[in-house]
Amino acid sequence: MKRLRTLLAACVTSCLLLLVLASAALASAPNGGQGTYGPADDKVVTNAGFIVIAFFPTLILVLSLLQWRLDKRRDARKAAAKRRKASADWSGGW
Repeated sequence: MKRLRTLLAACVTSCLLLLVLASAALASAPNGGQGTYGPADDKVVTNAGFIVIAFFPTLILVLSLLQWRLDKRRDARKAAAKRRKASADWSGGW
């Protein structure tokens, strides 16, 4: 039990240390803070904004359709169980 706590403490400490040092490592990059894509001019920022604007309604639409389909399947299962129960009353033997 003590070894597990020690291991957990070491993992948490290591993660915190890496988190603190990551910003310093990224700030000292030789590209002048330009980023991986390139210069962020007005066109790049506008296009990124349009992508974000299009992404969220699309995500909501896809998740809503998925929820509708799952609800439809659940209702069909409930109706089938109800029909099976109703027909089980008359399908008995003696």
